[in-house]
Amino acid sequence: MLRIGIVGARGHVGSELIRLIAGHGDLELGFVSSRERAGQPLAGHEPGYRGALSYSLLGPEQAGTETVDAMILALPNGMAAPYVAAVDAGQRVCVLVDLSADYRFDPDWYYGLPELSRAQAAGQGRISNPGCYATAMQLALAPVRDLLDGPAQCFGVSGYSGAGTTPSERNDPLRLRDNLMPYALTGHIHEREVSRHLGHPVEFMPHVAPHFRGITMTVNMHFSQPQQRDALWDRYQQHYSGEKLLRLSENAPWVSAVAGQHHAEIGGLTLSDDGTRAVVVATLDNLLKGAATQALQNLNLALGLPEFSGLVDRP
Repeated sequence: MLRIGIVGARGHVGSELIRLIAGHGDLELGFVSSRERAGQPLAGHEPGYRGALSYSLLGPEQAGTETVDAMILALPNGMAAPYVAAVDAGQRVCVLVDLSADYRFDPDWYYGLPELSRAQAAGQGRISNPGCYATAMQLALAPVRDLLDGPAQCFGVSGYSGAGTTPSERNDPLRLRDNLMPYALTGHIHEREVSRHLGHPVEFMPHVAPHFRGITMTVNMHFSQPQQRDALWDRYQQHYSGEKLLRLSENAPWVSAVAGQHHAEIGGLTLSDDGTRAVVVATLDNLLKGAATQALQNLNLALGLPEFSGLVDRP
C-alpha cells in the first residue's frame, strides 16, 4: 500500500479525497492534517472512512518529515510554498499534488489535466492540479483550439461549494436563494490560467448559484473561417475517443446529471447560420472532476498505478 498524506483536509475537497483514498485498493491514508479538527477521529466526520486515524495538526516542518509516498496540499491560495520547501529540504522522494493556484503558472511543475496532458504524467513529482472552472473551459475548447478567432467567452455557473467552507456571501444558501451571483468578472485567476495553458485567450465571467455542487460552463467561440456543425462535432468525438471520464451529448448537459460523478460532460454544440460562431456547454462536479477526482487521476499516473483506480461513480 502506498501512503498518502493530506494537508488542509477540513474542506469539501478534503472530504472527497479522504473518501476516495479510503476506498482505493492501492492507497492508504498516512496522515490527515486539519487545524480545526486536530485530535478528532476521522471516522467521526467522514462516513466513508472506517479506520482508526485521527486528524493531526502538522506544520510544514512536521509534514516534511512524514514518511509518505505522496502528499496532497488542499490549502487556500498562497499557503503551499512552505510545505513544498520543507519536503524539498528533506530531500524525500515524495510526490506533491497542489490543489491551489500557487504553482499553475510555474514551468517546473506539471500541470495535470490528464485528458490533455496525460503523455507527460508518468513519474511526475510536482503536480499542479487545474482549477475547476479552468478544467471545464479547457475541455470545452481544446478540440477546436486551432480554429478559434479572438477570445472565447466563457459564462460559468458554480454551486456554492466552490466558495469553500469559510462563511461568505458566495456560500450562504440564504443569500443565494433565488439568486445568481456574479463576481470577479474580469481578471479572474482561472481566466489567466486557461489563457496560458490553452495557449489562447479566454474571457471568463463566473457566477455562483444556489445549488451545492457542479459547474455549468457555456462557451461562445468565433472562427476565422465558416465551419460545418458535423465537422466540428467530429472533432470532439475524435479528440475524446476512449476517454473514460468525458462524455459527449448531442443535447446541452444538465449539471444535476454530473453532481457526485467523476466524469465531465460536453454537449449542445450549436452553430450560427453563417458558420463563424459556435456555442458549446460543459458540465462537471467542481469537487470531483474539478478537484479530487483529477488529483487522484494525477496521483495514480505519477505513482505508476492505473489512472482510474479508485474512481467509481456513486449510484
